Amino acid sequence: MSHDTPDLALSFGAVADAYDRGRPTYPREAAAWLTADAPVSVLELGAGTGKLTEQLVALGHDVHATDPDAAMLARLSERLPEVRTSQSAAEEIPAGDRSYDVVVCAQAFHWFDLDKALPEIARVLKPGGRLSLVWNQRDERVPWVRRLGSLIGTQEQLREPAAALDGSHLFGDVEEAEFRFRQQIDQHSIKDLVLSRSNVATLPPDRREAKLAEVVAFYGEYGRGMDGMQLPYAARCFRTAVLDRPASYSGTTETSSVPEETQPMQTSDGSETDMLLIDFR
Repeated sequence: MSHDTPDLALSFGAVADAYDRGRPTYPREAAAWLTADAPVSVLELGAGTGKLTEQLVALGHDVHATDPDAAMLARLSERLPEVRTSQSAAEEIPAGDRSYDVVVCAQAFHWFDLDKALPEIARVLKPGGRLSLVWNQRDERVPWVRRLGSLIGTQEQLREPAAALDGSHLFGDVEEAEFRFRQQIDQHSIKDLVLSRSNVATLPPDRREAKLAEVVAFYGEYGRGMDGMQLPYAARCFRTAVLDRPASYSGTTETSSVPEETQPMQTSDGSETDMLLIDFR
């Protein structure tokens, strides 16, 4: 983890409203795969403004949402006032041992200090409990989506979790699943989507405004007007069960290594998303 990561990880509060308006939700099917068919107790780490939280609550789960940023949690509480929240980080979870059936994090695992966070997650999971992770990734096989990605620039992106989880010796085999969906964006929400990216939110004001103007011009080139665009995504999901450990488990673990970020998938899966492998023009 680089020395500037903490600043980026805590940059979202300043753009919480844009984040809430511009970021996509998560497919209900993905939320169900991450948790369970029957209602369970769920601890959500890095819950942000509640994009995934909303889906978890709709599935009937008892959710405790946490995030290190107060502004993000405030936005979550406006949407979901019934959800219990705590301003806290994954490295120091405000919960007793063996408290939750599932720990879930959406678009957040890459920010964690895994040497501290993974033992904490294992500590608060009930025997047989599950850690579940999800990232929404734009489908940049599509030419105009790839161009949008080049304009936005890169930030956290998906970091394959299997090696880190295996290296911790705290979790079992990692299962994977993928759920494709589309986000409707227009000339207003595309600005929020871009502003919600940490690498854009932390730019100096003049450079940030220039970047937003560049993206608005990009949108205008396609002449979609108020009809908007269908931005294709893949929700990449991972889940693993905590390994059995004695009741006196201390929460210590060996240092785990984290692989480099991966590039977007380039193969076709034959799904309806392939219909979008053209430019709008």
